[in-house]
Amino acid sequence: MIGYGARMPVAVVTDSTAYLPPELRREHPLTVVPLTVVLAGVEGLEGVETFPADATRALRARRVSVSTSRPSPEQFGRTYRELLAAGAEGVVSVHLSGGLSGTVEAAELAAAELGDRVSVVDSRSCGMGLGFPAIAAARAAARGADLAGVRAAATAAISRTSIHFYVDTLEFLRRGGRINAAEALLGTALSVKPILHMPDGRIVLRDKVRTASRGMARLVDLTVEAAGDVPVDLAVHHLDAPQRAEELLDTLTARLGDRLRDVYVSEAGAAVAVHVGPGLASVVIHRRPDPVA
Repeated sequence: MIGYGARMPVAVVTDSTAYLPPELRREHPLTVVPLTVVLAGVEGLEGVETFPADATRALRARRVSVSTSRPSPEQFGRTYRELLAAGAEGVVSVHLSGGLSGTVEAAELAAAELGDRVSVVDSRSCGMGLGFPAIAAARAAARGADLAGVRAAATAAISRTSIHFYVDTLEFLRRGGRINAAEALLGTALSVKPILHMPDGRIVLRDKVRTASRGMARLVDLTVEAAGDVPVDLAVHHLDAPQRAEELLDTLTARLGDRLRDVYVSEAGAAVAVHVGPGLASVVIHRRPDPVA
């Protein structure tokens, strides 16, 4: 967890599924509330006690049970009260899509007990699809924005952020109930490789290709399309596939050219790992606002 900075009137909270690279966590005083990952009956806080390699080993063992659970409302309540007691005038709490997890619901239950001092935002995404809005909120808070302004910065960033990702199989998403059985069947028939996105906060099959290499090429094309003609920030996540991430980054850097601004690469954490399986490659584009607008 990253502590609250005394110079900021509004504190910003997010959760561990933002998978913020270390440099962003050092730069911005965000408070990160971890999800819980359960491997073979043993609970661990994501990023604190349980890490991507732990989930990858468990998934490959197949017979080991794996699951996740949201932070409790009590956990969020303690966090909000600590920040307010430390001097924050308000809290903006930005979280993993409510279509994937009960994390937003737990945050809202805790916020309801604190009146209008806490505002909860559903990012409708995960990974840096959550991270970019959380960082936008933190930057607004650092500039001295009030609660409404910090929330507005997060929601504006959500509208400018797109995520596409590739998985080797839809089986893990099907097991966890994050995608329906019919789509899972489409993704496994004839070894089809799925490309997914989150247009409304839920995971939807966007495309399907025959091979992993075609999957990476299609992922690049969709990302470039989502970027449009404006300056963009880019985040690449992977799970036990660092070479795949490097190749994606190299190709996207060449394709996006001088439109590309900040670039981040990080491994997805255990909470996402248990639902997507090894081989994940995810690309998040954040379109920067038009400075003239």
